[in-house]
Amino acid sequence: MAGSTEILVQNLTYSHDPSAPASLSDINISLPKGSRTLLIGANGAGKSTLLQILAGKRLVTSEGARILIKGCDVFRHSPPGITYLGTEWAMNPVVRGDIRVEDFLNSVGGYRHKERRDRLLDILDVDLDWHMHAISDGERRRVQLCMGLMQPWDVLLLDEVTVDLDVQVRDDLLSFLKEDSQHRNATILYATHIFDGLNEFPTHVTHMRLGSFVINATPWPLPPIDPLLDNNESAPDPTLFQIALQWLREDRVHRQELEKGGRKTRGARRDQAVPSSSEAFYKKYDYSH
Repeated sequence: MAGSTEILVQNLTYSHDPSAPASLSDINISLPKGSRTLLIGANGAGKSTLLQILAGKRLVTSEGARILIKGCDVFRHSPPGITYLGTEWAMNPVVRGDIRVEDFLNSVGGYRHKERRDRLLDILDVDLDWHMHAISDGERRRVQLCMGLMQPWDVLLLDEVTVDLDVQVRDDLLSFLKEDSQHRNATILYATHIFDGLNEFPTHVTHMRLGSFVINATPWPLPPIDPLLDNNESAPDPTLFQIALQWLREDRVHRQELEKGGRKTRGARRDQAVPSSSEAFYKKYDYSH
């Protein structure tokens, strides 16, 4: 059961570039121990940046910010038991070398966690004789998940790592993570864009938009008619997919309103009367017709 605060962020503002607008603005969130929270938001909302900061991978220098996991500052007194799994791992040339999966897992301590490793090998349907350089992105992702999850964790930070998995493996993995979280009272913070099959997974949901929380950690499921949802004509018991889709549509409308006020626009430039220099160049040397 959820209990004391496990993840606490207060007054966090962060920018990748001091000369650019903040990527995260005034982030405040408190997640109880044992919770499983989904970060919902469009691409560029700040989900990955927040997870990387929590994992200690991006240094925060802004005054007044507090970033605590298990009561410890993630930069000054980083606590044990934090596992971060992100998409960038699969692009690392080291994990694309000619090494057998069994040897690879043993090299990172698989022999010390044989029971959990073997269960994950079955769930993720991994062949120990695969060679890392000769497998698909989805298979390589399975190896990453086995490697990252075979050691018991207290806090698990997941950033889109199920995107390459087929639907059966993903469902089995999420069932394992939910069971593991419940059994050990461990905490999960998970950013994803795939909401099918997730209805029974989270204890909380959040909504991020353009670097800020629109909706902070809120218990899931939401009430059938909820002030958080503008359109109460949706399904009596809306699914996570329906809610996420509505929130993302609202995000786009909000951004388009900001564009009318001067924010840089996206999409086609239909009001561009004069061709750009690149368009003029390519038209001149276009021999396809």
